[in-house]
Amino acid sequence: MDYLQLRVLPLLALLASLIYFFYFQDSPTLFERSDCSLFPYNHYWIISKRIVTPHGVISGAVEVKEEKIVSIIKEEDWHGNLKKGQIIDYGEAVVMPGLIDVHAHLNDPGRTEWEGFPSGTRAAAAGGITTLIDMPLNNFPSTVSAETLKLKIDAAEKNIYVDVGFWGGLVPENAFDANSLEALLSAGALGLKSFMCPSGINDFPMTNSSHIKEGLSILAKYRRPLLVHAEIPQDSESHLEDGENDPRSYSTYLKTRPPSWEEAAIRELLTVSKDTRIGGPAEGAHLHVVHLSDAGSSLQLLKEAKSNGDSVTVETCPHYLAFSAEEIKDGDTRFKCAPPIRDAANKERLWTALLEGDIDMLSSDHSPSVPDLKLFDEGNFLKAWGGISSLQFVLPVTWSHGRQYGVTLEQLALWWSERPAKLAGQDLKGAIAVGNHADITVWEPNVEFELNNDLPVYLKHPSISAYMGSKLSGKVMSTFVRGNLVYKEGKHAPAACGAPILAT
Repeated sequence: MDYLQLRVLPLLALLASLIYFFYFQDSPTLFERSDCSLFPYNHYWIISKRIVTPHGVISGAVEVKEEKIVSIIKEEDWHGNLKKGQIIDYGEAVVMPGLIDVHAHLNDPGRTEWEGFPSGTRAAAAGGITTLIDMPLNNFPSTVSAETLKLKIDAAEKNIYVDVGFWGGLVPENAFDANSLEALLSAGALGLKSFMCPSGINDFPMTNSSHIKEGLSILAKYRRPLLVHAEIPQDSESHLEDGENDPRSYSTYLKTRPPSWEEAAIRELLTVSKDTRIGGPAEGAHLHVVHLSDAGSSLQLLKEAKSNGDSVTVETCPHYLAFSAEEIKDGDTRFKCAPPIRDAANKERLWTALLEGDIDMLSSDHSPSVPDLKLFDEGNFLKAWGGISSLQFVLPVTWSHGRQYGVTLEQLALWWSERPAKLAGQDLKGAIAVGNHADITVWEPNVEFELNNDLPVYLKHPSISAYMGSKLSGKVMSTFVRGNLVYKEGKHAPAACGAPILAT
């Protein structure tokens, strides 16, 4: 018996190895954790007549193996290459790199009644967003140290349906403390964020150009960006004339935050952004102006800074491109945000700047709260909490409003994927390219839908979104994160298997 065992066992082991090699390696294999995906195979092909790649829109197939894209084949070059693996044929639907939203407030930990990682990332997945970079405030405590960053990472564990990275905060208490800032960046913060006006959050006070200069000098060592909310309060009372200050009127709120606030902040920023030029004391750092609203002098200043060699970029948001001040009804505080939504002429100039490349990218600035803070009954724009709730809707909103300007699929991928990936330092994201993470969104550009109670909305408080009640085009069908099909036609994967993204 011992002799037979000695002879047979090695043969059985060899046979098992052959079976594994020929069957499991050459045929689609199940994920070890099939609950991460609604399509539980780790080797498959995605086919479409419209695949958005860095080299244009092609008809063909994307091969996914485990979490990466391993090949991209044009239809005319298939030659039987699709025999192995499962195939998902999306026909005429658009297959595009997953959106990367570099500006979202998920408020976790500490204010999860406002949103939270589970609801926010489910909304992101349903909207074709595969990567979120979470802001360091509105959660509690604010993320301004290595210790508070760890709280956020711990809160995200097993609670995120898409990949999530984290900005740290630049505030007066850490701006001149190099050890504290370096510890925060070494702990994985992808960069820093600061406010040049009161943030509305007590433990996240505003900074000035001196703080920002110090922050840039530290960021230069790590080659990471500083994101800035660029508004400096001016004398807003002078903009309110007697008899024209009804707090229920949006025009009243608009007068309290004129374009001069943005212009003043950007003028001050550009006194230190020159340090980021090649050969400058902060070379390697980068300055990014978030949610630009003013398409006038503020934008012109940024254009001049870029032409002078400053390492500067700027984003705007879909709500500035979709809405105009003239359309906002009295008391509808869903539309309150900072900087404010300005007039229709300004909106047109923002579109022009985006199409001409003067605005680099888009972000949601998803900033929810509990409905009570919006003061719907009172309708007071001056007292209501500001912030547009938008995370699930940004792709169809951008497409619906952009079609009249001739926006292309390649431009959408540039604004929502490629350039945000670069800002966040994510070399393996932002494009459908061999070797990249298989972060992919599939959507139908011509399918119209209404944002009403019949549509599944995954935001914690849909009622506060300014987009509810809109009719949009561009319905997201499927979202893949690192090869996992995390969302498909109203259904999410059973488990939240998104990965925290930490800088190294």
